[in-house]
Parts: sequence; structure tokens; C-alpha cells
Amino acid sequence: MLSRHTQPIAAIATAPGRGAVGIVRVSGRGLASLVRALCGQALVPRKATYLPLCDAEGQAIDHGLAIYFPAPHSYTGEDVLELQAHGGPVLLQLLLARCLEAAAAPDPATGAPVLADLRLADPGEFTQRAFLNNKMDLAQAEAVADLIDASTEAAARSASRSLSGAFSHEVNALLEKLVHLRMLVEATLDFPEEDIDFLQRADAIGQLSRLRQQLATVQQRTRQGALLREGITVVIAGQPNAGKSSLLNALAGAELAIVTPIAGTTRDKLTQTIQIEGVPLHVVDTAGLRHHADATDAVEQIGIERAWDAIERADAVLFLHDLTRANAPEYIAADLEIARALSGKLSEHVPVIEIWNKSDAAAATDASELNTREATGLRLSAKTGAGLAALRQRLLQVAGWQSASEGLYLARTRHVSALRQVGQHLDTADRVLTAASPALDLLAEELRLAQNALNQITGHFDADDLLGEIFSRFCIGK
Repeated sequence: MLSRHTQPIAAIATAPGRGAVGIVRVSGRGLASLVRALCGQALVPRKATYLPLCDAEGQAIDHGLAIYFPAPHSYTGEDVLELQAHGGPVLLQLLLARCLEAAAAPDPATGAPVLADLRLADPGEFTQRAFLNNKMDLAQAEAVADLIDASTEAAARSASRSLSGAFSHEVNALLEKLVHLRMLVEATLDFPEEDIDFLQRADAIGQLSRLRQQLATVQQRTRQGALLREGITVVIAGQPNAGKSSLLNALAGAELAIVTPIAGTTRDKLTQTIQIEGVPLHVVDTAGLRHHADATDAVEQIGIERAWDAIERADAVLFLHDLTRANAPEYIAADLEIARALSGKLSEHVPVIEIWNKSDAAAATDASELNTREATGLRLSAKTGAGLAALRQRLLQVAGWQSASEGLYLARTRHVSALRQVGQHLDTADRVLTAASPALDLLAEELRLAQNALNQITGHFDADDLLGEIFSRFCIGK
């Protein structure tokens, strides 16, 4: 019995549902016999061959293309067979079943199964094979899924750069300098008679300083790449009839939420993903916030509870106010109560942007007449669109977006976390190295830990459970 990572695998490699073309993919070692069993002939490597794709009785299931990629020149690094047929779900299931059937059938020449242990692929297992066979590193493998899942053009282009190795190149450049510095320190430990003078002559302090500067640059670009992939969740909050649903519609450029003059129209949260300069923002419209006793019914009360739940999970909050009621005592009191609740529920790292809506209906309102909190907010009209451009720029600023870059690569939260760990170990290493009496064994240990954290990104030293978590999020057939 072969180990699971070496068993041949098969799957439908195109998206579920109907399509013009569908692909069934098989990967494993020694597929030549299966190729002959399925296609009735040997195939010229990497050349598409048009032929009937037949069942066990020789009846054509469909006519399509078969392409054979012998190892190691394939996506997975193993032998790969692709059967391209019409994209009907039932038809592709028949072809997949035929692959499994042909693999289990006895080979006329040997009597043994044509391809023993062929099984259905797990999610992401084809790309996992590519990683395990050194066709790509872990960051590139993740970029495959990111390219498929990209929600904006900028994200797709950046994922493509990651897949081509742009991110991995920067990580490996850091790794090379870090390994060189480790060699100097380890050599000093092995030959203590050289002691610290050897490191001084090799400019170890300068090397570490340059390494930290380079790391800071990579960290900044990685945070931008993670933002481009993940985006941020922005929750619109405020009293009933402040214009929250109108603002969502204005930002999305579509009539997504129902807008009426009736307080409490929005009963549940509504989420829409928009993009600003390619950055995805997940905007959440919520029910108007007020006391449960003031809510008209139980449904609205549940909506208010869900609104607060969304607020607590937000990366940023748009606190929406109504300019037409800015001077009403009851409205001011309710706003102050919401502000106090926001302060108690939100982390200090979650920004609250004050928005004063309905500037079109309160055009004569002088900002100087408003209190300090109101005057420092953004004034806009969700109805006319006035002030929306300034809000979009403020959202980008809050998200941490600096500027679009043609060389930007996509990254993940785990990459940002790993680089943060590298930075922490290098900071400690710097304190050790610049001390009056450097403890070189501690310095060597911090550099080792920094290298381990850096290796997590490309997967040179990674636990099986991390690999399983990453590839399980892929689609079947990829």
C-alpha cells in the first residue's frame, strides 16, 4: 500500500456546473498503462490528441482531447493526464468514474491492476503535490488559490506576481543574508579564541542593521499585499434614518438596501464588497441603534443586537450622523450614548470615522455651529454623492493603503505574522550584539529562531498540520 502522498489521484479540475469545456485530471507515478487503457493508444507527450473517450465496453462517452505530461515536466511533478471534454456535470462524472474503473481493472500484460490505489483527490492536493515535488514553494502554492479567489483586478495581478515567485524572491534574499550572518556567529562560537573581534571585522552589526532595514521594506509591502487580498470590514452604524442604507447604496453604486423614511426599515445586517483602488472593502449596513424599549418589535430588537455584534467584529466603523437633526437635544443625547457604547465595545485600534450625512438637505448648516466632534467629521450627501470621494480616500487611509504599485505581490495574514516574528527576533539579536558584553550563544539562538520564522513562509521547514490547513482550503481538482 502506497503512502497517501504517493498514491495516484484523480478529480474533475474545472468548476462545478455546466460549461463549454470540462477537464478530468489524473496525477501519479507511471501513468503510461492507464493512458493506454483510457485512450486506446500511447500519447505523444505534451501534445493534444483528439479521440473518443470510451467506457469499458468501448462505447464513446464523448469525443475530446487527451494530453499526457510525463514527469517531471508537469504541474505536479508527477505524470499527469488531462482529459478535456464537453463540460456537462454528468459527463465529467462518467469520465472520472471511468478513470477509477480503468485503474482498478487488470492489466492484460501482467494481470495486476493497471494503476493500483488510484483515488479521488482531496481539496488542493494537486497543488500540494507540486509543492512536495519542489515545483513551487509554499508561498507560490498559496498564490494559486489566491489567484482563483481574487475579488479585484489588482488582487489578481498581484497574486500572479506571487505565483511567479516575486514574493518568494524577496523572502529568499532575506534568508540568504540571515544565513550568512548566522554562519559568522556560529563560526565564532566554534572558535572562541576569535571572540567578538572576528564579528567586528566582519561588520556583523552593519550586516544585521541592513538586514533589519530590508526586512522593514518587505514587511511594508507584505502588509499592503495582505490588505489587497483580505481587505477590511467596515460597519456603518448610527441612529435610525441617519442614511446608513443610502450610504451603502452610494458606495456600492447600486440599490442594494431598501431605503424609506420609516425608522427601523433595516432589520438585519447587509454586507457588500466594494473596491477602492483595487482594495476590497466589506461594507456592512446595520439596523439603526436605539434602546430596545424604543424598538418597534422583536425583529428590530434582534437586528440591533446583530448590529452591535457586527460592530464588535469591525476593522473600522463609520458612525453616521444626520445633519438635519444635529441640533435636536434628543438626537444629540442618543448620539452621545452610542458614542459611549462604541468606546466601550471597540478596541483602541479600531478607528471610528464620524460622518455627517444629508448635507444636501442641511446646506445652510455652518460647521462652526456644530460641536467639536461634529466639525471634525466628514460632511457628505449619500443622495447626491457629494463628499463620497473624500470618504473613499479616508477609508483607504484607515485601511493602511499607501499607493498602488505595479510590483506589489499578494500576501496572507500568516505571512505578515511570520515577518513580525522575524522582526522581533532580529530586534532582540540587535540588543544582544550591541551590548557591552555580547552573549553570542543568545545571539545565535535569536538568529536561528528568525530563520525558522522566515522559513514558515516558503515552507522549507513546516509542520504537516500547517500544510493540511493551507491546502484544505483549495478547490477539488486544484
